[in-house]
Amino acid sequence: MDNRRLILLLIFCFSLVMTWDAWQKHNQPKPVTATSVTPTPTISAGVPQPGAALQPGVSAPAVATQAQLGQTFKVKTDLFAAEIASRGGDLVRLELLKHKDQEDKNKNLVLFEPGHKYYAQSGLIGDNLPNHKTELKLLPGPLEMAEGSNELKVRLEAPVSNGVKAVKVLSFKRGSYQIDVAWEIENGSPNALAPHAYFQIQRDNAAPAGETQMVSTFTGPAVYTEAEKYQKVGFEDIAKDKAKFNKSADNGWLAMVQHYYVSAWVPQGKTPREFFMRKIEGDEKHGVYAAGVILPMNAIAGGSKDAVSVPLYAGPQEQATLKQLAEGLDLVVDYGWLAVIAAPIFWFLEILHKMVGNWGWAIVLLTIAIKLAFFPLSAASYRSMAKMRQVAPRMQHLKERFGDDRQRLNQEMMKLYQSEKINPLGGCL
Repeated sequence: MDNRRLILLLIFCFSLVMTWDAWQKHNQPKPVTATSVTPTPTISAGVPQPGAALQPGVSAPAVATQAQLGQTFKVKTDLFAAEIASRGGDLVRLELLKHKDQEDKNKNLVLFEPGHKYYAQSGLIGDNLPNHKTELKLLPGPLEMAEGSNELKVRLEAPVSNGVKAVKVLSFKRGSYQIDVAWEIENGSPNALAPHAYFQIQRDNAAPAGETQMVSTFTGPAVYTEAEKYQKVGFEDIAKDKAKFNKSADNGWLAMVQHYYVSAWVPQGKTPREFFMRKIEGDEKHGVYAAGVILPMNAIAGGSKDAVSVPLYAGPQEQATLKQLAEGLDLVVDYGWLAVIAAPIFWFLEILHKMVGNWGWAIVLLTIAIKLAFFPLSAASYRSMAKMRQVAPRMQHLKERFGDDRQRLNQEMMKLYQSEKINPLGGCL
């Protein structure tokens, strides 16, 4: 009877796990079909262009397809040691001062860096407007966050063209992995402007340090919209022009995901936007890719000003922080195939961390809690093993008597288990 109960319990637990997994799959967004998306925004000379959904017929400036970083400027905050390139004002290096490298614990982790060609880029679309390949001039101002200051702004100015002045502003905040990236436009010409702004992340398709065959998580771009929810896109699909994702919406964000860390452009409010992804260079095995979002700006009359700003999150995959920044952004946390078990455990670990304020003690308390939760099973296992040791001599005697008759030996062993009330599977459980 005990064996039957144990087998039924195991079947019931396995059924629960399978039911949970099936429920998760059932509630995931259905794959986007080719007929449900709009054409991908075109790319001219490496600069994205809005599709018909935003505004047709906008031409991109003719620039070189291969651009160097130009001069770089070092920026220091409480969380970042960053480098900004004069070419486009790109964030080309981002060292996280509070996180250690996966392979060398004596070094800080570097998220954006030239080795992976991992950059955060942005620019404007329109005649004679600056893009991520335009040489910008650093304006006077501090490059290190001062003691007691909660914000550091770095301003880079584009060359004035036809009376149009554009300034790129990167705003770093104390205690935050969010960087606000803005373009300020002053139209000094007599003609009205109707520009677009784009914000993109560039990266190669190499896995980050610390990845193994046993611990391998998704690396690549992802898009979230209210209609299609979380959509991961593989680099190989982009290379083959088979990427399926919602390309046009009035909400949502775009991210570049890797193990433990993420960078994401998170436009605020309900404004029209287009998402794009493309391969820039290289082959299928060693390629560089760009993924981003295009936003239309308000028409700027002659003598008027306007600005567009998009937050960039670049840091660890802290679910609580990501959830506050944007709906669905916490979904970038990839638990792999053990998500059914790992997700609730991490949820409980976060609760403990809020209580004690230290991850080390939170892990200790989690271990104790799991031990207490499984104590009845452990106690039953210990009792079963103790009884097995007590009847070991009798078991040996049975093997000597019925060693040549396996069926009779099994029958006698089952009788012994029943008479002594021993569950042979208790130790395994």
